[in-house]
Amino acid sequence: MTRLLAIFFGAGLLRPAPGTWGSLVAVLLGWAVCRYFGAPVLVALTLLVTALGFWAIGVELRDRPGDDPSEFVIDEVAGQWIALLFPALAFWWRDFDGWLPWPAPVFAFLFFRLFDIWKPGIVGRADARADAPGVMLDDLWAGLFAGIATIVAAALYHVPMMMGGQ
Repeated sequence: MTRLLAIFFGAGLLRPAPGTWGSLVAVLLGWAVCRYFGAPVLVALTLLVTALGFWAIGVELRDRPGDDPSEFVIDEVAGQWIALLFPALAFWWRDFDGWLPWPAPVFAFLFFRLFDIWKPGIVGRADARADAPGVMLDDLWAGLFAGIATIVAAALYHVPMMMGGQ
């Protein structure tokens, strides 16, 4: 059961670049959850996947300290959903629940992959822990930074339009 969770039901077995595949699966699932069930359900699922990820990866890596198998993508799912929560909750807050237009998930995905691969600052420090919590934490931080970047990008695009620009 823990392996199935860690590979997120097989998404981590996709090649090449299982982390990117895991993130893509997460974006598609997250978008569907927002569309059909709403942003608050995505919040609950993100908390659940994060808790299950810490547990499953902890169990799976108990006898493998320092290992971060590429097929373990539940951390990417949790981080990607954190990134997606930023635009999802922004729309929900404005009473547009169930409406997540295409640029938002695309930018959340691209920014998440950027921060997950680049690993700046605290993302890299979490990754360098070389323990089971570190496997999850670097992606959670990457998701936080990606969510902020997604909102900043949206503001840079939309605020000038609202102020009378093109």
